[in-house]
Amino acid sequence: MDRPRVGELSPPDRLLMGPGPSDVHPRVLRSMSTPLVGHLDPAFVDIMDDVQDLLRYVFRTDNQWTIPVSGTGSASMEAAVANLTEPGDTVLVPGNGYFGERMAAMVERAGGEAVFVDAPWGEPLDPAAVEDAFDRHQPDIFGFVHAETSTGTLQPNVPELTSIAHEHDALVIADTVTSLGGVELRVDEWGIDAAYSANQKCLSSPPGASPLTLNDRAMDKVLARESPVRSWYLDLSLLQEYWGDERAYHHTAPITNVYALREALRLVAEEGIETRWARHRRVAGALKAGVEAMGLELDPDDDWWLPSLNAVRLPAGVDDGTVIDALLEEYGIEIAGGLGNLSGDILRIGCMGHSARDENALALVSALGNTLEALDADVDADAGASAARRSLKR
Repeated sequence: MDRPRVGELSPPDRLLMGPGPSDVHPRVLRSMSTPLVGHLDPAFVDIMDDVQDLLRYVFRTDNQWTIPVSGTGSASMEAAVANLTEPGDTVLVPGNGYFGERMAAMVERAGGEAVFVDAPWGEPLDPAAVEDAFDRHQPDIFGFVHAETSTGTLQPNVPELTSIAHEHDALVIADTVTSLGGVELRVDEWGIDAAYSANQKCLSSPPGASPLTLNDRAMDKVLARESPVRSWYLDLSLLQEYWGDERAYHHTAPITNVYALREALRLVAEEGIETRWARHRRVAGALKAGVEAMGLELDPDDDWWLPSLNAVRLPAGVDDGTVIDALLEEYGIEIAGGLGNLSGDILRIGCMGHSARDENALALVSALGNTLEALDADVDADAGASAARRSLKR
């Protein structure tokens, strides 16, 4: 076999405004070029401590068991679901989006039975429907998606949902993949027993070390399981020996990704978590004002609008792939189309982390307006750009 001839690595410079990943801060990129040490090196153990403390700050929790899982957000999702779901458990999952369906698939693989809370895609769960589902199914676990990436829907009334679950002696798992570090999230205050996330969205770190937190009640169930977790790699009873006090070998951690996550979390702490939530809302608000002024609609109602992920309804007769391709090829801007029930109906525009900046919102609104006008869509690009600028000046 001939030796392959491969050129230098030179990916294009994109503006990442899709559902993730988001742009990475230069400081985070620099952190990844620092010297590698072993995953049991005392210096790395200190870094592990830093990351855990910083994650507690961002999750707004005092949970001892707060770690980055080695893998993307789907790994932290499966770690939460697989460890808390024992064979025979009934798990109530949301039926209002793509990632509720993924949660159900993981429950089934863990040996549990998934039952759904019915809700239309693009709407949050109704507490009355959750209460009714508890009365009918008596689940052991309740899972909900705080920020549904497929629909741009933010779940309000979280404390009300967790209270319902706890009144029925059920544990609560929250999907915070598109909310952690971008919109208000208070794990302890809101009564969330376990929450998982991803680091490439509102935290703006390269994927590979994904946040997870469990309170004592959730960890007690993990440690008292009668059957082993079906994943050795994601078994939290084993991982606690590495991320707990012992620091005993379990697997080789993604050291460079942990460096990056630490620096990304430092940026969050320096900005201040509440200031960061406000920045996301302000910049996304300009994006929202711009697309609405040009004549487009956001899919979710204002009451459950998700600033970090905006689901923009396509004008009649416009193909989502054509718009996505044009933005990428002509402007270097990445966005995405809809998933599942909303495939072909919406554009998903992220406003997350380092991408959530004034100049990026203005660039996206302008490029989107120009692209749609070139496709003869009934929009007013100038009105959109003006509205976005006015919003940022308020």
